[in-house]
Amino acid sequence: MKKAPKSRGDSEMLSEYDFSKGVRGKYAKRYAEGTNIVMLAPDVAAAFPDSKSVNDALRALVRIARKSEKRANS
Repeated sequence: MKKAPKSRGDSEMLSEYDFSKGVRGKYAKRYAEGTNIVMLAPDVAAAFPDSKSVNDALRALVRIARKSEKRANS
């Protein structure tokens, strides 16, 4: 048998928390502007110990691509 969904009055929130003056989504736009999440395939992620090494590898690849592009356009 399924349990009935809890109503707002049956919250498990502790009474010490007061969100009555809170603003929903106050920082959502700012957060979204500064966030760019990329999911790596597990085999690719295994090749890199941390995000810095991923960024370093991608920067190197961008430099190589730009050099190749310049040569092709010359």
